[in-house]
Amino acid sequence: MDSITLYLKFFIGLLAIVNPVGTIPIFLDACRDMPAERRALTARMTVITVLSVLLIVLFSGESILSFFGITIHSFRVAGGILLFTMALAMLQARVSRAKQTQEEAQALENMDSVAIVPLGIPLLAGPGAISTVIVYAHQYRSVMDYAVAAFIIVAVGLSVWLCLAVSDRVRAVLGQTGINVITRIMGLIMAAIGVEIIAAGLKGLFPALLG
Repeated sequence: MDSITLYLKFFIGLLAIVNPVGTIPIFLDACRDMPAERRALTARMTVITVLSVLLIVLFSGESILSFFGITIHSFRVAGGILLFTMALAMLQARVSRAKQTQEEAQALENMDSVAIVPLGIPLLAGPGAISTVIVYAHQYRSVMDYAVAAFIIVAVGLSVWLCLAVSDRVRAVLGQTGINVITRIMGLIMAAIGVEIIAAGLKGLFPALLG
């Protein structure tokens, strides 16, 4: 049961952080002058980028931390703070500057290809998603754990593709208000996850807190 709970927390947390529904307005704005075929290609390339980044991080994240001499507890505190600040932006239904700066938003209009940057990185597979994958991967021990984690990442990637593929219909049904509501709900979940990760990191850094 503990493993199942951990898998569910990873899936819900990663889905909230990636927030494919909240990316729909940005995707439609970036692709507004594209023909349908190129828009579909952009959606596929975006998903491939997201999957590539997160799967690489899943299997190499701890090695990267070890290379730089960063403990998982320190990374949890830093990652949790990052998630919490991003969640505050989502609760206001806006894009966090950790995902997209004003300069990147302005440059978006002039890019020939937006699938990799900024849609794939950093809007979807950004610092928050990468931090979440590394933190949860640290708790996995067996090959089965990593296989399930990879499956979860693929499932999140498929949800991104589905949202982008039917983005016109989703915005028509939900409207900007509906998308903002979903973004705020995801932000609330993300804030709770951020606090939990910070608490776990602090307990690891200061064992006396366990008492």
